[in-house]
Amino acid sequence: MTGKTNPKPLFILFVTLFTMGVTGCSSPSASAASEAAAGTTANNTATSTQAVLPPANNSVVETAMNGTLETIYSQVGPSVVHIQVEQQRSANVNPLFQFPNLPGFPNVTPDVPDTTVHAEGSGFVWDMEGHIVTNNHVVANADKITVAFADNKMVEATLVGSDPDSDLAVLSVNVEQQELHPIQIADSNLLHVGDLAIAIGNPFGEEGTMTVGIISALGRLLPVETTNSNAPHYNIPDIIQTDASINPGNSGGVLLNDQGEVVGVTSAIISPAGASAGVGFAIPSDIVQQVVPALITDGHYDHPYLGISGTTLTPDLAQAADLPADQMGALIGEVVPNSPADAANLHGSDRQVEVDGQQMVVGGDVITAVNGQPVQSIDDLITYLYSNGQVGEKVSLTILRDGKEQTVDVTLQARPRTDSQDTGNTGSTASNNGNHASLGITGVTVDSNLAQELNLNQNQDGVLIEQIEQNSPADEAGLHGSFKPITINGSRVLVGGDVITAANNEAIHSIQDLQTIIAQAKPGDKMTLTILRDGKEQNITLTLGERSN
Repeated sequence: MTGKTNPKPLFILFVTLFTMGVTGCSSPSASAASEAAAGTTANNTATSTQAVLPPANNSVVETAMNGTLETIYSQVGPSVVHIQVEQQRSANVNPLFQFPNLPGFPNVTPDVPDTTVHAEGSGFVWDMEGHIVTNNHVVANADKITVAFADNKMVEATLVGSDPDSDLAVLSVNVEQQELHPIQIADSNLLHVGDLAIAIGNPFGEEGTMTVGIISALGRLLPVETTNSNAPHYNIPDIIQTDASINPGNSGGVLLNDQGEVVGVTSAIISPAGASAGVGFAIPSDIVQQVVPALITDGHYDHPYLGISGTTLTPDLAQAADLPADQMGALIGEVVPNSPADAANLHGSDRQVEVDGQQMVVGGDVITAVNGQPVQSIDDLITYLYSNGQVGEKVSLTILRDGKEQTVDVTLQARPRTDSQDTGNTGSTASNNGNHASLGITGVTVDSNLAQELNLNQNQDGVLIEQIEQNSPADEAGLHGSFKPITINGSRVLVGGDVITAANNEAIHSIQDLQTIIAQAKPGDKMTLTILRDGKEQNITLTLGERSN
């Protein structure tokens, strides 16, 4: 949701056609310098453990000198496992392209035969029943999963359940109980910025590596990884940020507090180089404790679902929406059809505005509180619903609609688990052919399929207004744009706005009819539009403006 580089998953992937060595990425001197900066890693032949210590952090150094880190490593190390996965790729499919920008691999497209793709990550023992917790992105689409314990015992694992929307998965292994050392789970809500943070995992396949840092920030959002660009985009809230060195291969490993208890599952980094740059992220234990038991019992986790897309109301955006500049809240951009928000008649945005050179939409409801808890940003809303919402539960939303406060009750549903959603856009601009007159809308022709979605007579035609330009004649006349996305014949259309059926008493059957009439007019001409709003006909008279392009 920001303009920064998206955090990258941390598992390691390689192809049988390639190998990667420590010296294959840099010269010996550069490699040594990099290793000194990142810290010494432990392998399974090491006789002692060295932790990566931020040199300027005296409290961390003091903790290490007191032997705390060595004690934690000896207690927790046997609980952390090394996960290896295999996946078959068909001929002419480029496995490097499927997972671009991983360290050690060029961005090329070789013509390869059927190929076995290998990936590595981390995990940890959850209970004495043989359940292993890791990241979903480590084991997604795997054909074979192998778990290696700290004593080098390797067993094949089966996938019990996974949840892409929290990037968590649970595996099951059949081993003797002496191999199983469950870790204690702490409450991530008790963390503070500056607390000690200890990561244990398998970066670059180096088993049993411990690194140390601090909790750098709390309450971050982490985008949910998806291979479908048309699917809804969700975020995982309350993410922990740490400067403890974590790298590809740490995915699914543990982030610990100074008591050796799990406070998070290491999942992603931000790094232009694809390796640790001191900005790592972990799924908080509070979410882990919600999701993992459900994955063990049901194989999936039902997330509470409201059914909107939105953004934080900034001062500039608030002013563009005719609200006070200091108004805070979550502005609804779109309402998903047949969602809880749709059933509660929440309103999405229907007007286009330009804010800081970017086109944005306004006009929708602004959520200012949920169950009495203030909502100052879209992050607040996401976090509250994720942490406190329950499927089937009714929540009370305080909203601003047309500047007036009201309360709306919404019954949360389970988030749809499908990975497919709207595609494309069938709209056309109601602009002008060779003239400078402007109405200021984007619209789409109403056909029988669209008429049915609009609850109109199947023979009804006209132009559905999708979006309205800021300060345009349509905006000043109070025409309504659309805010609810639907899919018709594989194409995405916004509905909910006015339908123009005539202009100056001339019937409008299509977007082309409207464009023709506007093209024959001049800026400053009066035009009377006949519209359908909520199925009722009315006339609106406006003055055409001048095109800006």
